[in-house]
Order: sequence, then C-alpha cells, then structure tokens
Amino acid sequence: MTPASLPNWLDPEQWLPNTESTDKNAIRSAILSENPTERELALMLSPAAGEFLELMAQRAQAITRRHFGRTISLYTPLYLSNFCNGGCLYCGIAGDRRAKRAVLDETQLRHEMQAIQKMHFEELVLLTGERMPEADVPYLRDSIAVAAEYIHNVNIEVFPMAESEYRTLAEAGCTGMTVYQETYDQTVYEKMHRWGDKRDFFSRLNAPDRALRGGLRTVGIGALLGLADPKFDMLCVYRHAKYLQKNYWQAGVSVSFPRIRPQLGGFAADHPVDEKMLAQFIFALRICLPEIPLVLSTREAPRVRDGMAGLGISKMSIASKTTVGGYSGDSEESTEQFSISDERNIPEFCNMLCAKGLEPVFKNWDSTYRDPAHYEKP
Repeated sequence: MTPASLPNWLDPEQWLPNTESTDKNAIRSAILSENPTERELALMLSPAAGEFLELMAQRAQAITRRHFGRTISLYTPLYLSNFCNGGCLYCGIAGDRRAKRAVLDETQLRHEMQAIQKMHFEELVLLTGERMPEADVPYLRDSIAVAAEYIHNVNIEVFPMAESEYRTLAEAGCTGMTVYQETYDQTVYEKMHRWGDKRDFFSRLNAPDRALRGGLRTVGIGALLGLADPKFDMLCVYRHAKYLQKNYWQAGVSVSFPRIRPQLGGFAADHPVDEKMLAQFIFALRICLPEIPLVLSTREAPRVRDGMAGLGISKMSIASKTTVGGYSGDSEESTEQFSISDERNIPEFCNMLCAKGLEPVFKNWDSTYRDPAHYEKP
C-alpha cells in the first residue's frame, strides 16, 4: 500500500534541494538571517554548512541566552511499565524482544516518587510502552494523580490517545506530553513499525493536537535520528513545531534530538548521525526556533551534553533510569528500553553547569496551573 501524502503544512519537499547546497555565501547568509524560514534551515542542514559550525554555534548561543538566559531546566524520567505490544524494529522493549517485563504498583510508585522528591526534582516524565492492559489510561490516570502529590510538573511520554483520554489525564494533574514521530518518512515508518497501533502514522502525527485540545499545556516532539534521512526529518520537525505554535499559540512546544542508542535486539541505524551532525542540527533548529526549548537527554555522552549545554540546548534530563522504577532500589528489575550514556549524579552534573557559568533549574512550573487548558483560535 502506498503511504498517503503528507499534509501541506508538514511536507518539506520543496526545500529539500537546499539541504544539498554548496553555495557558501547562501549558507553564511542563512546563519546570520534575522528571520529564518524553511529555506534558511535547509541550507544550514546541508553537509557544506559543517564548515560554518563555529559561526552557527556562536549564533545559537547568543539566541539561547537572549531567550533563556544562562539557565538549564532539569527533569528526570520514570518508567512506569515496559509492557508493550509494539513491533518497533529499533526498540529494546518491542513485543517480540525477550525482555523482562514489569509494571509499578501504587506502593512501588510511591517509593519511587519519594526517592525522586529527595533528589529535588520538580519536573517528571512518566513513560510506558504502547497501550497494554497492564498500563492503560486508567492506570496512567491513577499514576499521574499519585505523582502529582509529590511533583509540581508531571508529564507523560506514552502511547497516543483520544482527546477525551488526554482530558482525563489533564484532570488528574498531567501538564504535558511528549511523542516522537520517530520518522516523518512514511515509507521508512511503515518498515520500522511491523505491527501494532503504532503503525498508524497519522494517529501518532496528530497526537499533539489531540493532547492540546484535551487540555494539556505543553507538547514535545522530535524525530529518532538514524531511522531515515535526518535532513528530511529535521525539516519536518521544524514545520511541525511551527504548525503547533500557530494553531495553539498559548501552549508550550519543545523539540528533542534523540539518536539511536544500543538496545536489546541490536538494531543499527541506517542513517547514522555523528556528534558533529547532531551539533549542526541543534544549532540550526535553535537559530530557526529561537523561543522553543530544545532538549537533550542522557542518551548522549557527557562530552556531548557538556558541549551543548547553553549552546542551543536549554533543557536536559539527569540521573535517568530506563528500567521500570530504579530510583528507590526496591522496585522490580526489568529490561531497559535503551542504554544511557551520561550516568553522572546530580551534584556532578550541576557542578559542570556551574563551571560553565550556567544555572541549573529544578522548578519552573507550579501545581497551581494544573487545571486543563482551553485554547483560543489564532
């Protein structure tokens, strides 16, 4: 079956030729542009733009400081469950992996939350696999309500839902969601997702819309770098972010840059993105999306995260565990979704930020604002 066409608001086809440009004058002008668009982004994504990485870094840093100061917002993830029926080729907890499965009950969740609270976090992301009886919407609703007793800002990174289901979670205390499209290339997407609900490309693509209409206040998007042509995916991420900003102008939008990491199953990226390319993509998106938080997780090695902190990136996870539970020490052991690279503890990471003249921020949201949002038409 031939994939349906991308909607006009997303399709980047007309700018793709610019991602192969060798016109150095055009690339330099794009980097210095005061009002960059898809054209300028495409030029900055081109291999030839790698020669201008220092100029891009300087521009990205200046823009980051203008909009975010010297602060780095910090959060941590908590895996509630690794039960999954998905057929993702690249995931360590896909349904056909010989993964050890676990799900937190309320007592275990409270122990995890007490441990996380002692670490002074005030922003948390709750994660699961794809929709399963062990971790469906009622379970998420109850888990969010428990987490909200301990943490001001509770977010989710789970399976796509209906608008009414997102509203149920918003009413329980959820403030935001993240959903990576994985890749915006529909042919590759179909190949990577062998079975399960996740094969529905457009259900996933439209999940941020449903979440915001359901009352959540923030959405995070991104592409899993390595699955498809990263230049195509970065253009789509940009256009997706601009679409959400236009249609839900009161909401918060963030962009993440996950790369394929080692996991059970041994999947290797068809389009590997090295550290220099990752830096180039981050700088380019910062220049073109000046007001949007850009996020980098513990998937990346310390040297990469240290270099990117404040240089485009304004938000990071720390002290992450990718097994179910893992913070309190008394939860069930499970197979991790992927391997993390930055295993530093909080004092070590915060000392690094302070040495760079950056300020770690553990709280930038208050539970007073948890009520479901209502968005006006632009």
